[in-house]
Amino acid sequence: MDLRLLSSFLAVVEEGHFGRAAARLFLSPPAVTQHVRRLESEVGARLLHRNPVSLTPAGARLVGHARGLLAAANAAMDDMADLVQDRESDTVRPLRVGIMGHGSAELTPAAINAYRRARPEVPVELRQLDFTEHVTALLQDSVDVAFVRPTPDDERVLADVLTTEQRIVVVPETSPLADARELGAYLQDIADLPFFRLPSHTPRPFTEYLYFHDEAQRRSAHYALTPQEVLTGVVTGCAAGSGLKSFARYYGWPGAVYVPVLDAPWESSYLAIRADDSNPEVRIFRALTIALAQELGPLVAR
Repeated sequence: MDLRLLSSFLAVVEEGHFGRAAARLFLSPPAVTQHVRRLESEVGARLLHRNPVSLTPAGARLVGHARGLLAAANAAMDDMADLVQDRESDTVRPLRVGIMGHGSAELTPAAINAYRRARPEVPVELRQLDFTEHVTALLQDSVDVAFVRPTPDDERVLADVLTTEQRIVVVPETSPLADARELGAYLQDIADLPFFRLPSHTPRPFTEYLYFHDEAQRRSAHYALTPQEVLTGVVTGCAAGSGLKSFARYYGWPGAVYVPVLDAPWESSYLAIRADDSNPEVRIFRALTIALAQELGPLVAR
């Protein structure tokens, strides 16, 4: 059972009002209403009367259990916090966060800010990753967590899906394909685009993602390792690029046109960590990010 649903339910019970409960939880009233409905669906019974708010018999019975479960969860988190504090030395090791491109769009800064609020005593270092560091940044211990796409194909890395989005291509405004910016294009329409090249040591999953899993995809002579280099090649007519739909919100360059690829499979962005990493800060960051992805992920994909 999702503890957030119980928290919203108890807030409504204690406040006697959905709006006041939402303000207390820093959520929107529709979000609190949805949490209560999901909880009612899970337990199979109506828990609250509306207008005015009052407990049903089932709701009254659940209140005690809900408080006990939340108290136990809080106790567990306090115990973990004590453990982490005991292990900390005078010099606190920073949490190193790697971000490929724009990461997981709006979810990336939301996760970093949530972690900073939860663990203000731990410094956070941000590092921009280029396309060749899809896996190596973690395996070479350059970062502790990484926002990447697509999923790393390496058993030494664990990855959680954060967002799933439509694919796009980026072309210069002089390209014939630019006219499809509103209606979109199909894979057959982009087969002849001169996509930029990647160094030979770029991980294969990223190369396949970039070229839509088309081994015969035409290549430009132009190399690129970062979104900025991609867009420089695009607006100068040297190459085309590809990405996720949210790329357009973060890189609105004059002269670059973003065209949806209607029949390309949607792709996901991920939070990746080392599979054998025992750092408790990594576990905390991962848990916070996954929780936020459940809330914000669908919004990012729009």
